[in-house]
Amino acid sequence: MTVVWVFPGQGSQKIGMAKQIENLPNSQTRFDYASEVFERNLLEICELNPDPKNLLKDINNTRNTQICLFLVESILLDALKENGFKPTYVAGHSLGEITALYCADVFSFEDCVSLIKVRSELMANAGKGSMAALIGFDRNQLDLLVDKIDDIVIANDNSSAQVVLSGSELALDQFSKEISCKRFLKLNVSGAFHSPFMKEPSIKFSEYLKTIKFNTPSYPVISNYSPSLCNDPNELKMRLENQMCNGVRWRETMDLMSEERDLHIVEIGPSNVLSGLFKRHLKDVQISQVSSSDQITY
Repeated sequence: MTVVWVFPGQGSQKIGMAKQIENLPNSQTRFDYASEVFERNLLEICELNPDPKNLLKDINNTRNTQICLFLVESILLDALKENGFKPTYVAGHSLGEITALYCADVFSFEDCVSLIKVRSELMANAGKGSMAALIGFDRNQLDLLVDKIDDIVIANDNSSAQVVLSGSELALDQFSKEISCKRFLKLNVSGAFHSPFMKEPSIKFSEYLKTIKFNTPSYPVISNYSPSLCNDPNELKMRLENQMCNGVRWRETMDLMSEERDLHIVEIGPSNVLSGLFKRHLKDVQISQVSSSDQITY
């Protein structure tokens, strides 16, 4: 059987998610370490979301969302490993790709915390463009409109029925008037993530990545930029450098996994966002969810 561990990104966070893992080994230690690096109480933010009007204390602010999700996911995956579980290969959606790289021993925990601090600040300060989720559409019409309208791209190609667009406010407004779909929802984000609008932050992020060592992965990793199995640390570095200003190709990632005859997907994180995509996109696939300390098995 092929066992694939997958890690979700932003949008899967929820208040109280740290409570589900607080009795796992290293949970408190890891939250303490990251809180010191980020100079705020991340455990409190995870548990209480104490002041949503204060960006530095809101779990839905990308500065907090990214690190809190990584902490929860990394603690869960390490507990699985300690219980004798291991994947055939790994993949992550957007931020989740960093967790996947950690899972495959490409990065240390400490390197991931520092990397996410830089990444989240760059993304929070991007300040250009916006994003919108699109559900229930004709793929041909979607592709034609993306080609026709300037300053708009598919940021997250999540499935045949769900995508997220990035672009200028004007382009998104024009797109919403021309597309036929079940739902078009503007997202409350600080920039047009995974698009050419992120070119400047992406360049700065690439410079930072030059200071971090990429180890040879213990398991193959599927990246967002190029959805194929990879064991080359230099290639994984190039792919991560390109992730910020290019789309998340999750539909193609699921299609790649579907080529396996006996497939078991294990989503590791606080919710079932990716599991839902797999259930709707693939047939005859086993799916498990690991999100709490009383669920360290599958």
